[in-house]
Amino acid sequence: MEFDPSKLLLKRTITVKAIVTERWKTEALEQLQKQIDRLDGQLQQLEVQGHRTIGDIQQQHPDTTPADLPPLVRQQIDNVQIQINQKKSQLLEQKNQILQQLQQVQTVQLGQEVDQGQIESMFQVGLGENLVQKLQVEILLEDGVVREVRGVL
Repeated sequence: MEFDPSKLLLKRTITVKAIVTERWKTEALEQLQKQIDRLDGQLQQLEVQGHRTIGDIQQQHPDTTPADLPPLVRQQIDNVQIQINQKKSQLLEQKNQILQQLQQVQTVQLGQEVDQGQIESMFQVGLGENLVQKLQVEILLEDGVVREVRGVL
């Protein structure tokens, strides 16, 4: 891009959309499934670490039953359990969101346009030019290939 000193150089956000194809659906489903698998692994790891941490605390009092542990130790165990439950809730919420996305991908129609995200771009604007039009730019992809650029570059 040549710099014109009589114009302003600005940054804009460009919406990227994709045309739904079989390939797009397959790739989207695979990506979402990988995210679900990763979250399942994190949930399992969280459970193991939590049990290990609680076990380590309890081992500091080997001759005491869990009900007879000193109040500070019970509080420590409760705090660990609260932290585990909070993190578990966060991970389960993420998993539920991804499962909803998975369902949406399965039901989207071929040929439909869907938002893929946004990118930033630099552009020049000068006196007398329509700034609003220059800000409203979209890129349409089909299987990763640009099919259309909508708006004023």
